[in-house]
Amino acid sequence: MLKKAILSLIFLTFGFSLLFSGTTGKIAGKVINASTGEPLFAVNVIVEGTTLGAATDMQGNYVILNIPPGVYTVKASAVGFKTVRVTNVRVSVDQTTRVDFKLEEAAIELGEEVVVVAERPLVQRDLTSTSSKVSSDIIAKLPVENFTDIINLQAGVVEGHFRGGRIGEVAYMIDGIPVNDVFSNTYAIQVENHAIQEMEIVTGTFNAEYGQAMSGVVNIVTKEGGERYTGSFSVYTGDYVSSNRDLFMNIERVNPTDIYNFQGTLGGPVFKNKVNFFLSWRYYKNDGWIYGRRIFTPYDSSNFSSDDPSKWYIGATGDSSYVPMNPERRLTLQGKLSFKVTPSNKLNIEGLYQRRFYKIYDHNFKYNPDGDYKRYQYAYTLTLSYTHVLSSKAFLTVKGSLLYNDYQQYVWKDINLYPDPKRLQDASNNAFLTGGAQMWHFFRNTRTYIAKVDYTNQITNTHQIKTGVETRFHRLWLREYEIVRDERFKDRFVPSLPPRTAFNNNEYLHRPYEFSAYIQDKMEFEYLVANVGLRFDYFEPNGKVLIDPDHLPSDRPLPDSLFRRAKPKYQLSPRIGLAYPITDRGVIHISYGHFFQIPPFEFLYTNPEFEIEVGRLKSKIGNADLQPERTVSYEIGLQQQLADDIAIDITGYYKDIRNLLGTQIHQYLNVDKFARYINRDYGNVRGITISLEKRFRGGIGATLDYTLQLARGNASDPDAEFLNNQADPPIEGNKQLVPLDWDRRHSLNFTISLGQPDNFVLSFIGKIGSGLPYTPAFQNQRTAVENSDNKPAVYTFDMYFYKLFKMFGFNAQFFVKIYNLFDIKNELEVFGDTGRAGYTLSMIYSGRPRGINTVEEYFKRPDFYSEPRQIIFGISFDF
Repeated sequence: MLKKAILSLIFLTFGFSLLFSGTTGKIAGKVINASTGEPLFAVNVIVEGTTLGAATDMQGNYVILNIPPGVYTVKASAVGFKTVRVTNVRVSVDQTTRVDFKLEEAAIELGEEVVVVAERPLVQRDLTSTSSKVSSDIIAKLPVENFTDIINLQAGVVEGHFRGGRIGEVAYMIDGIPVNDVFSNTYAIQVENHAIQEMEIVTGTFNAEYGQAMSGVVNIVTKEGGERYTGSFSVYTGDYVSSNRDLFMNIERVNPTDIYNFQGTLGGPVFKNKVNFFLSWRYYKNDGWIYGRRIFTPYDSSNFSSDDPSKWYIGATGDSSYVPMNPERRLTLQGKLSFKVTPSNKLNIEGLYQRRFYKIYDHNFKYNPDGDYKRYQYAYTLTLSYTHVLSSKAFLTVKGSLLYNDYQQYVWKDINLYPDPKRLQDASNNAFLTGGAQMWHFFRNTRTYIAKVDYTNQITNTHQIKTGVETRFHRLWLREYEIVRDERFKDRFVPSLPPRTAFNNNEYLHRPYEFSAYIQDKMEFEYLVANVGLRFDYFEPNGKVLIDPDHLPSDRPLPDSLFRRAKPKYQLSPRIGLAYPITDRGVIHISYGHFFQIPPFEFLYTNPEFEIEVGRLKSKIGNADLQPERTVSYEIGLQQQLADDIAIDITGYYKDIRNLLGTQIHQYLNVDKFARYINRDYGNVRGITISLEKRFRGGIGATLDYTLQLARGNASDPDAEFLNNQADPPIEGNKQLVPLDWDRRHSLNFTISLGQPDNFVLSFIGKIGSGLPYTPAFQNQRTAVENSDNKPAVYTFDMYFYKLFKMFGFNAQFFVKIYNLFDIKNELEVFGDTGRAGYTLSMIYSGRPRGINTVEEYFKRPDFYSEPRQIIFGISFDF
């Protein structure tokens, strides 16, 4: 009854409007008589190049809504006054850009106007929580390849972890549409940098319009075609150039075709003032920096069973060629059509397609590289968006989208190609594999259908109301199986699939759905800006759960009487943010919010047949009745402009995190153990960020972001308890808060840009961070409290240089990018007994490997280090 009452209340309150995340901003201001200071009524204020505009009221105020992010010229005109044009007005997502006008009385001559060049304010008066806006012109000046590189430059972000949260706690959006794959809750598809108009990165307590996230929001607004034809084409090539030849195999071979990239854009009108288009594409290829050597093939057979190495048999038939073991190929296509149904109403049709191939280095396959997994991803999103302007102060946006993501992982698709899995056991005792292949096949795909409508109304000059609901329908399909021996053939290995009821052959199809709604009021007074909102989330898991997991029969399949239907989940989440201007150059902001997120769906539906593998603890089962993970977040900060081109932002924050995903151990038939996912983990995060910006002026611009953060919890990994109980003897779970795996206590990021943007620019990115925690251990046995010591600090410096010139009548740009400029060997992973990546006591205590390598060679781990120096150079053309 409570559920029905809440749902009814939400529908009545929000009137079936649908949620849609911000993709536009607004311009507001006041127009006065320059001579008398009195407000001017009925002055026309328009955004040039668009159909957007407004007229001032009796108090001289005006508001223009629904403006896509970008740089504009705003014009104010009235009879009897000189026209004033303000150029270089930057509009950002979800922000108010203030443009005030002082109109001078005109003489009888017509056509006289005043031109004013605006500057982006360094202090955002209406910023109520920590948020960074990164525009396309800033991206163009930095040595970054993907949008994630930009995210990781922000204060409070550590390798995708926002303010101490787990991976998967961030909502990624493209033009207001979520693109998270609910299976893993990470982004399913990415926008290439050259197609980004503006990217908003919210690391603070975000507004009620955003949901299904606990740590942050990344909202990307893509480019649209304009009123004239524009385009670009860029190509670059390069390779890794490093002196660390003892660590990275084949690094001395420099081949410019190991890394190359082709990308371009094209946009403009189709029918003048009616239809515009924008197209972008990119093909990226990188062979990676970690190579193996094909000494063996998966079909090779060796024998190292004798204690006398002279009697070992080595059946190596490989060609000894070098093989990339962490390569990537990526193709991205994007298109957007914009139809002006009327001068005010617009229809957008957008599609984004991506295909990707990659591998993840597996150290054991170093000399048998063809036996490791190949990984394929195929994703696309289709979006239809219609904006209907109801009045000069109200508009409605309707959106529908389909997100599809397909992932496949295998060595060969044809199971008949697989060798005998016994080949994986030929070599042992810290030896590289001399045959065999990974034996699992894994296939899954996710479809998400989203329907949204958003209503925005500037009901007064001080109150802007946004309200809406959202529905998401998901379809999750998974198929996985292990290649095993066909027992009908005793004399030879014939590949086969396990029975459908076996633990190593699983398939499921689930159709969960979500509903959410919110209402939000942005109040902008002279002395205060407030964002106050309330959000409702509802989730139907569409799954079944075990009634009593501690008492399971041995019969398979389990009867329906042992299950019940998973219950729906819902929550009301208040959000509030305040910005209080203390001077014309300083603003204090305070924010508070409750955040709700369903755990990644893979943990709801793991092991759909609830099969328990006999023997030691090996099996995990999902739990469709998992409770939502919840966070309560607090934040207080100060923005202060120190000089005309320098500003500082200091923010302190605290997060209390509950209901995090973990595992609970159960006993099966009083003999075999298995793990089940439950809500058991918790944590808290506190920190302070300091951001300093020096506006690009006089040939120099710079930013600096420092973060001091303590991220603690009882477990970093949802599988922590499962893994602890697999140890011999089992490891007791944490009874106290310990540093989380991504607890980087100190982080310092900085950028410096030098030059003239219309001629040449030399820019640098520096990232310095204290070492992440690790758990001391000796011979795989923990010797201290979890994460009680720290890895070495990390340092990375990147450089970018470009020079503009004319070529064949086009604007051309030559550029060079160098990543890891000083070729620093950052130790990202370490051995538990030494705390270093280059040395372990196991070299002393381990016996001779039963294989072709030495023990020193086996413990030389290139994957424990960061990428070596990468140099690329290329040329681009713009028109």
